[in-house]
Amino acid sequence: MSSDLEAAPTDPVEPDEATVEALGELSKARETVERARAHLYAFHQLIGTADFTLGDAADHLAEAGHREQAEELHRELVGRNVLRGRWTFQVVEEFEDVYYDVFRRLEQRVHDELAGGRRHLYEARLKERRRSKGHPGHEATPEDVP
Repeated sequence: MSSDLEAAPTDPVEPDEATVEALGELSKARETVERARAHLYAFHQLIGTADFTLGDAADHLAEAGHREQAEELHRELVGRNVLRGRWTFQVVEEFEDVYYDVFRRLEQRVHDELAGGRRHLYEARLKERRRSKGHPGHEATPEDVP
């Protein structure tokens, strides 16, 4: 099956449409994992901010004469693990070591083996089908912009 885009002469492989679609799904899965990772980092930062704010609140309670409540907050919550034995930085590190790094490595290997390392082939073909060829703002590449 011929593609909408011609393979560059240095490309070792021009995948068929089914492979391109599968690679597109793989890319979509990676993009979703990237979003999940960003949320995990947001969680990490939000918990850190909350912990420092909690410490400030406890200090202010103590200054306002509520020492018992302030001490309990410091003892029970300030600096507390969010999971057994883990602060959020450890959650992030474990996610990256156990899942994220493996995902990225395997995704890259699949693209290397099936598409000569090229990424976003599905999107490139989609762009070719959807753009208005010859119309300003619809150039195929930045090099095509006058």
